Amino acid sequence: MKKIYFCLLANLFSITLLLADYAITRGPAIGEIYYIGPTVTGQGIYHSTDFGQTATCMDSTLNTNLLFMSITADLTQGVLYGFAMPENLYISYNYGQQGSWIFRSSGMYIGGSSGRNDGEFYNLIIEHSNDYGINFTTHAINGFFGNLKGSEIDNQNDVGYATLYVSNIPDSLYFLITYDNFENLEIQYTFQFGAPLAMLSRGHEEGEIYLYTYYWGVGDGRKLRYSNDYGQTWELKNTFNCPNLPITCIVGGRQPGELYMNVEYIQLMHTIQHTYIYHSLDYGQTFEVFHTFSYGDEPFYANFTSTPDSGNAPLTVQFTDISSGVNNQLWQWDFNGDGEIDSNEQNPVFTYQFPGTYNASLTIFVSGQSEMTATREIIVTDSVSTNNSEIPITNYKLSNHPNPFNPTTTISYNLPVNVVNPILQIFNIKGERINQYSLSNFQSSIIWDVSDSNQNQVSSGVYIYRIKTNKGVLLSKKMLLLK
Repeated sequence: MKKIYFCLLANLFSITLLLADYAITRGPAIGEIYYIGPTVTGQGIYHSTDFGQTATCMDSTLNTNLLFMSITADLTQGVLYGFAMPENLYISYNYGQQGSWIFRSSGMYIGGSSGRNDGEFYNLIIEHSNDYGINFTTHAINGFFGNLKGSEIDNQNDVGYATLYVSNIPDSLYFLITYDNFENLEIQYTFQFGAPLAMLSRGHEEGEIYLYTYYWGVGDGRKLRYSNDYGQTWELKNTFNCPNLPITCIVGGRQPGELYMNVEYIQLMHTIQHTYIYHSLDYGQTFEVFHTFSYGDEPFYANFTSTPDSGNAPLTVQFTDISSGVNNQLWQWDFNGDGEIDSNEQNPVFTYQFPGTYNASLTIFVSGQSEMTATREIIVTDSVSTNNSEIPITNYKLSNHPNPFNPTTTISYNLPVNVVNPILQIFNIKGERINQYSLSNFQSSIIWDVSDSNQNQVSSGVYIYRIKTNKGVLLSKKMLLLK
């Protein structure tokens, strides 16, 4: 399969809500991986020896009654660890084959690292075993604080990593390092953003580490970072702008620059289930994509294009729906991120009258029971040049009362004496101008009466009013008409 740049993978999205940080693991051989994925009857453990191009279901949890939450492969060929609820550790010496699982211990944390030495297994940062999970040594973890988001060991003995956050310290993600097998940890790097999801995986060489973060909403977004100096410095390798992309887990491979990603989506009460394996040999900059499991209809997702997505005001943008796998859908557009539905058309056009950064979003509804939203940023700049004589914002005021209103509202304004040709403009939410008034006083008001015969095209909704002068747009406000 040919190499694909990740930003073009517009057909791989999901509504999956449960993100398992340890759902994929490298095997001891090049091209060998294990992962947890859906089956026709439930969930199973898959094994691949060709980089994820094909996979064999080794164990269906429907038959074993073991609901595995995470798996970790040992450096020993065929040895696989599995965490099953409630916090029980199992081991298989036969590639996770059904019927080969042996109970090891209970009360374990869900998640682990292995593959550095035969029989060596780490239960997060808490403890480790050198004898295939029979006995464990507890770590002191001095210097650890906050809430653990992810952990990993390095290819060099006694070096390990952890990411954490502190609930009362917003917009910070801490990357910690240990040089003595998690006895003592210290802060290696601080990221200036919060990340509810932060996945770690070591690379092929010593000191290599991958970090995938997912910030809910506008902010740092879904990003893949890479370090080859034990996390002292980081390089951004990829930004996943495609909406609703369910990356359930990442893991570094056995070759330089190799990285795997497990993408799984389950939709419409499990009637749609798909698994994709993403394989990279250039540190996650580009991927080959393998579709290893398919059940039901094609996955659906919300997505759209905006042309253009930046420019001077007034900026007219053509929004084009490119959502997929959807029948009988309902479109809901919010062009400026205020939570109000601005259009139900499939491919609407909207004009942004005022400078600013807007979060335009499309929400689709599938079969009346599922919804999905995609968001894009629209940047509108001011086409009017400014100079040092620009009017300070503190020198004018603009308001209306009552708000909401019907059928009249009084729009009051206070302008400095040095403005030229001030006008009051009123627009609907689509950017269409409804009315315009020339202002002759610097401190006064006008009454907007929508019951006037000239205003019979005005309907209930949000309206934008603004003052414009020779200096450009001074200020804009919103008002709500309820008929």
